[in-house]
Amino acid sequence: MTALPLPDAVVFDFDGLVFDSETPIFEASRSALRAIGHDITVEGWSTVIGHGEADSFHRMEAAVGSAIDQEAYAAAYAATDRSWRDTIPANPGVEALLDALRGAGVPCAIASSSPSGWIEDHLSRLGLRDRFATIANADRVHGRTKPAPDSYLLACADLGVEPARCVALEDSSPGIAAAVAAGLKVVAVPSHITVHTDLTAAHRTVPSLEHLTLAELAELVADRAA
Repeated sequence: MTALPLPDAVVFDFDGLVFDSETPIFEASRSALRAIGHDITVEGWSTVIGHGEADSFHRMEAAVGSAIDQEAYAAAYAATDRSWRDTIPANPGVEALLDALRGAGVPCAIASSSPSGWIEDHLSRLGLRDRFATIANADRVHGRTKPAPDSYLLACADLGVEPARCVALEDSSPGIAAAVAAGLKVVAVPSHITVHTDLTAAHRTVPSLEHLTLAELAELVADRAA
């Protein structure tokens, strides 16, 4: 049986997908909120995930159920222990999948609502910067963050590929919506937090990238999967 052609590119989300920044950010945010008289549940925080900074703050207020003093919150958050930033490893399966894609000649990119400095610093720390041909982030799309499709469209444009022949890897509903709107096929990889959200708009769901194969990626962009 002839193997199906692989995607022309695979575009990765960043936070929660490449490494689990979401859990410690939730814990630090909850600590900061409690310090100024609020609280938030994991389920509430899951509605914050995947958006740009401004949208995330508004959604946090909605989850808390009241207005939040932004300056007081920022000060309380800055006072939390953020040493985790230097120690979190790549998520299971990330490096192996990147190795397999590189070996197969499939270029990879990142599409993220996070700022470039955050992404670049962590990719360098994890030794993964050279695995991604381009990074389409919030800074490059004039703040039009997910669920707007701009970052995915930019990633595909940078690589010179058609979105319909590409696969996005996402852990959040805004990210899935962005990738679908851009025309990519999407694999959902729920994080410990986004497992509480509706990710059914993805074309396939796997428990971790350890469970995703090149053959499955090829099936997603095959004519019969369109």
